[in-house]
Amino acid sequence: MTDRSPSRRALFDMELLRTMVMVADCGSFTTAAARLHSTQSTVSQQIRRLEDMAGRPLLIRANRDVHPTDAGHALLGIARQMLALNDQMREALAGATVAVTVRLGVPEDFVSRRTSTLLGRFTRRHPHVKLEVTSGLSRDLAQAFDHGQLDLVMVKQRRGSRPAVACWPEPMRWIDSARTPRLHEDPVPLVTFPPRGLYRDELIAAIETLDRRWRISFTSSSLSGIQGAVADGMGISLLPARAVTREHRVLGARQGLPAMDSFEIALLHRPTAEPIILDLAAQFVRLLDRETR
Repeated sequence: MTDRSPSRRALFDMELLRTMVMVADCGSFTTAAARLHSTQSTVSQQIRRLEDMAGRPLLIRANRDVHPTDAGHALLGIARQMLALNDQMREALAGATVAVTVRLGVPEDFVSRRTSTLLGRFTRRHPHVKLEVTSGLSRDLAQAFDHGQLDLVMVKQRRGSRPAVACWPEPMRWIDSARTPRLHEDPVPLVTFPPRGLYRDELIAAIETLDRRWRISFTSSSLSGIQGAVADGMGISLLPARAVTREHRVLGARQGLPAMDSFEIALLHRPTAEPIILDLAAQFVRLLDRETR
């Protein structure tokens, strides 16, 4: 009978721990092997070696997925800490130690030259700071902020929907294709963000107040996707004024469409934010004050 009790002198290999974490996160040997750029047999062998070192099973291998045992859960918590410390030590020895990380979230249409210039100045003033910038839909950025995954975020929201450090009005425009307009069609085709996406409900409600029939012709979570679909004649949409391009035709009162002034840009950070985050927030306030005059 094989003795699987752990050796008191056993030193756990970081690569084995990394493999264990990846398998647990993926729930699959096959997926983990692909992400590790390895083979399924190699990953299986590494897990067996780790189980031999631990002296007990760490994973339950089901038909379709893989789950950690109680011992596996205990090992995973410590393994993640060890891997994080190992990465910090490697960066320190490489001279890449970063004193502060600032996690910033901005909507896709704010990823512009002016924003890049602002961030460039900020990093030159604070060379010890590492910036992690995430762009995407406002609802996703707000959710990440609420879950503690972002330190400073700029979001689009309905006016007054949540407290903010600072707010600015967000001018909106109805747009159609400049080449192949579609507003005249019945039902009128609409290009929108996915359900729960900002502007979608307002767009539909406004069309219905005109007693117009409508249909969703195109949905995208990407701003550039919405811009391109309208330009290519797939339907009309409602977007911030800054997102209008030369390929769009701006619609309004002449076409019977109402003005939309219920949105704002909001800047959010926590009351306990560090001075470095307050500094970056102040720079965004100055930028938005200029852009929204």
